[in-house]
Amino acid sequence: MKPKKKGIGRYIPAGIPCLLIVGGLFVWLGSVMGTSNMLNTIMKTAHDLLLNTVFYLMAICVITGALSKIFVEFGVVTLFEKLLRPLMKPLFNLPGVASLGAVMTFLSDNPAIISLAQDKKFSSYFKKYQFISLTNFGTAFGMGLLVIVFMIGQGFYIEPFIGFFGAFIGCIVSTRLMQRFILKACPSYLTEDVCERTAEKETVEKVDERSMFVRILDSLLDGGRTGVDVGLAIIPGVVIISTLVMILTFGAGPDGYTGAAYQGVEALPWLAGKINFVFEFLFGFSDPHVVAFPITALGAVGAALGLVPEFLTNGWMDGNAIAVCTAIGMCWSGYLSTHTAMLDSLGYRNLTSKAILAHTIGGLVAAITSHWVYMLYALI
Repeated sequence: MKPKKKGIGRYIPAGIPCLLIVGGLFVWLGSVMGTSNMLNTIMKTAHDLLLNTVFYLMAICVITGALSKIFVEFGVVTLFEKLLRPLMKPLFNLPGVASLGAVMTFLSDNPAIISLAQDKKFSSYFKKYQFISLTNFGTAFGMGLLVIVFMIGQGFYIEPFIGFFGAFIGCIVSTRLMQRFILKACPSYLTEDVCERTAEKETVEKVDERSMFVRILDSLLDGGRTGVDVGLAIIPGVVIISTLVMILTFGAGPDGYTGAAYQGVEALPWLAGKINFVFEFLFGFSDPHVVAFPITALGAVGAALGLVPEFLTNGWMDGNAIAVCTAIGMCWSGYLSTHTAMLDSLGYRNLTSKAILAHTIGGLVAAITSHWVYMLYALI
């Protein structure tokens, strides 16, 4: 065992590269935009995103959170779960109870599947390879309601649901591909149960003695409070990641660099333009700037949604792009930032790379599917 380095020496291997990368990024941006303009643009972009995007998203989170709680309180979630159960085995190769995970993540976020998975009664229905694939299955529906409502709020109505269909197909691909990867690495997981199934006991449902008005009011307030928590949680992603992506996406203003919000160096469109024929063929993107959306969705779908209003204002997004971005935003929904934590909480961190690979492919399939379905819809 090597002795640990003492003093400043132990920080050099990580500290020096970090300084070089961060310093190099700011020096490059400053040399193009001007140091003063760069700093003003960063602050003004972050401020505008906070006021005009984050609070808008938070408002949607509060409304959808209240709606979700109403659905739970009055049995709509249970109804959907019962209706979806027959689809689980033939489409996803999962037990019927997995449908509850799809509904809960659609109404909230990816980690909702973990809270279910930690319930022994729920997990007892799964073989190990199926249980581990829940990370991919749940992620593909994460924040689905928020994404669809946000896109509808931008004035698109059919396109978000085409994207939802694409995400559904991407989920099938991601979940089944992950199961193949797991069985190839651990063949014994095919027959091993996650835990022993306990005998079903007849339960007597408790009668809620609260009045209808009180139940509705409590559900709205509790759900809205949950929406506030989600809205606060997306602030760092939207402000930090979206600001960085926008600086790398937008160019100078009509009068050059003035330090105004939403100016930048157009690095991402330049890179995307070199292979734009690929994105145009697969996704139907008419403008290379739109590539910033799926790149951002890798880390945080909330941050990716923050790009949409400006993209629409600049005329870079059309109905096809909305459908594709809905699909890829739902299916990926920040999986790079959640898969590690989700698999770690399940106790299978060693399979993280396989989950990420499977979900990357699933997201691409979701985007391609949405593009071609939209093309068919446009012909009709």
